[in-house]
Amino acid sequence: MTARVLRAADRTATPWKNGGGVTREIAAYPEGAPLDTFDWRVSLADVSQDGPFSSFPGVDRTLTVVEGAGMDLMVGGEHHIVDEPYWPHEFPGDLETYGRLLGGPVVNFNVMYRRERTSAEVAVVRGTVLLSVPQGGAVLAVALEDGAVLDGQDVVLDRYDALLAQGESPGVLRTHGWALLVTLSRG
Repeated sequence: MTARVLRAADRTATPWKNGGGVTREIAAYPEGAPLDTFDWRVSLADVSQDGPFSSFPGVDRTLTVVEGAGMDLMVGGEHHIVDEPYWPHEFPGDLETYGRLLGGPVVNFNVMYRRERTSAEVAVVRGTVLLSVPQGGAVLAVALEDGAVLDGQDVVLDRYDALLAQGESPGVLRTHGWALLVTLSRG
């Protein structure tokens, strides 16, 4: 088993590709890959004003509002109201996208993956969850509220801490509130 704890406190805020906000990368593959070559990338973004989203050719995105009232996304000319917390919303990252805040700043959980090389499933979970790792892929669990623990191990996640597992399952995660689970598969 290869599992790593990725602490929220260790993340650095970096400017968006288009300079319109900041993001904190949780994990990416390959690790350290630049924005134009990653297979997948998971981050938390602080959005404090209306504006365009960065374009990512060949990339699909899943956005989940984790703090704030939400956004009205205009994706390729269509409105998508993303106003329910913890509800994953998928859209193509290469379509022109503009976000309008519905009631002040938000924090969004973002999953981006190159559709030709990777697929991603995003679920919001609560309670007891067996972390299953697809062959050749990865699973990422991020505590959203009151943290989580990995059964039988000294792994405790605080809010926005993550557990990244590749290879074998690290076991059962017990959440103390909601958590985001991202399953990433190759091909």
